[in-house]
Amino acid sequence: MTRQHNDVTAGFPRSRHLAPPEIRPLPAPPASTWRIIGPGIVAAGVGLASGEFILFPYIASQVGLVFVWAALVGLATQFFLNMEIERYTLATGETALTGFSRYWRHWGLVFAILTMLANLWPGWATSSATLITYLWGGNVQWISVGLLLAIGLILTLAPVVYVALERAEMLKVAAVLVLLAVGAVVAITASAWADVPKIITEASVPVDLGLAFLMGALAFAGAGGGQNLVQSNWIRDKGFGMGKYVPRIKSPVTGKPEAAPSTGFIFEPTDEHLSRWRAWWRFANREQLSTFVLITFLSIMFTSLLAYSTVYGRPGLPNNIGFLRIEGEVLKETVGAWFGTLFWVVGAFALFAAALGIVDYSSRLTADVLKTAYVKDAKESTLYFAVVWVLVLAGCVIVLAGFAQPLILLVISACVGGLMMFIYSGLLIVLNRKVLPEPIRIRAGRTAVLGWSVALFGVLSVLTIIEQVGKLF
Repeated sequence: MTRQHNDVTAGFPRSRHLAPPEIRPLPAPPASTWRIIGPGIVAAGVGLASGEFILFPYIASQVGLVFVWAALVGLATQFFLNMEIERYTLATGETALTGFSRYWRHWGLVFAILTMLANLWPGWATSSATLITYLWGGNVQWISVGLLLAIGLILTLAPVVYVALERAEMLKVAAVLVLLAVGAVVAITASAWADVPKIITEASVPVDLGLAFLMGALAFAGAGGGQNLVQSNWIRDKGFGMGKYVPRIKSPVTGKPEAAPSTGFIFEPTDEHLSRWRAWWRFANREQLSTFVLITFLSIMFTSLLAYSTVYGRPGLPNNIGFLRIEGEVLKETVGAWFGTLFWVVGAFALFAAALGIVDYSSRLTADVLKTAYVKDAKESTLYFAVVWVLVLAGCVIVLAGFAQPLILLVISACVGGLMMFIYSGLLIVLNRKVLPEPIRIRAGRTAVLGWSVALFGVLSVLTIIEQVGKLF
């Protein structure tokens, strides 16, 4: 039975800044999951960075495999968080931030500012540059500047930005999986494989490493902060659900940017549309599980096993980029120079691809917010490329000025991600229970998981802020 138009849009808060959604049919779902594979791989590719290459391997080097379980808990939480972000975009073509902005105009701006603050320091680019110096020598500053400029050019010259990003992250994920597959055979010892059951049988919380440090590892396994929110933008550019009606971000140089609407759409919950919705929802869940969750967990488990096999019990290991230098040198000694070199090459490319994704998602999120609530006549593509180059050039200035990472930026980065996730976990409950038509709203089970997410990130935020403020003063 078809509902009336005013019933379908009744849940959307009325705002003088945002028009109500337009009624359109829900596009037919794809015949195969393979046709929509991509956003989960992009999420895994961007998220495979210092946490997977440094944080969890460092924990394994100190206490063994007893904390690997936390990666699965963190990933499971993020899976449900990502899917509720996707639910709103599948149903409306709007990003979750636009949904939040329907309740208060400036919610999007708050999250955009927090994301930019967290990602202003070009840490992934400098980390990639550092690994390049392990391979071929050179100056970290100038290599970092070269990488940042390359990121700006890649994102500017790609005819369709999402397609270029997806290909880069797929290549990165493939390279990481090749490294792990080879490492599983030649570098991970038989005794390490024998200890894998300890992930379950001896699961514990090694508080000696610092509770906030461990909670951060648990909560940010895979993604974190603004990256989860931009899942909306990535599935929209891939054409998921009602996102098919929204133009993709195209290069002002090689593409033809289109004027995108600042608000979205909604479909009437007819039998045909609800059948299509259930198919889209199954596809989206399957895509996220088989890519983001699976790839990230395998990566964390194998990099942890690699560290456990090579540097477990070694004193004085740093929990920063220097950890990878020591691990690479040990791999050269124990396996062969070729594998240590491969380890650094893949690590350098992985961190560069993470930097590419971070600049992309920070710019997407900010451009979407500005277009939706503040400069509606501007093209989102134009805003996107402006923000890309602000981030790139600011990063170059910071690097060339010779600054060590300012302590205040470390504090901001550590506190902002958890605080953002705490806030938007709660907002997603309101958004997906109140705004969407009743047949497609979030149900009790997933609401409970989001409640857990609110509690987890709330506790994490408090612990991290207390720890970081203590270090500052």
